[in-house]
Amino acid sequence: MKEIEVRVIDNDLEKAMRILKKKIQNDGLFKRLKLKKSFEKPSEYKRRKQREAQRRQRIAASRKYKK
Repeated sequence: MKEIEVRVIDNDLEKAMRILKKKIQNDGLFKRLKLKKSFEKPSEYKRRKQREAQRRQRIAASRKYKK
């Protein structure tokens, strides 16, 4: 696992917490924890992986189209 570091500037904990939450969300930690929390049937696993692959393909296609 990589380290996530947030610096608190001028004792602004609220801003630091928002930044930390955003970094954790972008890292995908919340998603992994949610998936580990409960059992996922093999058919659901396969369907989720297909959806993720389609999403990655759409993103790659849109990036290619923008260039």
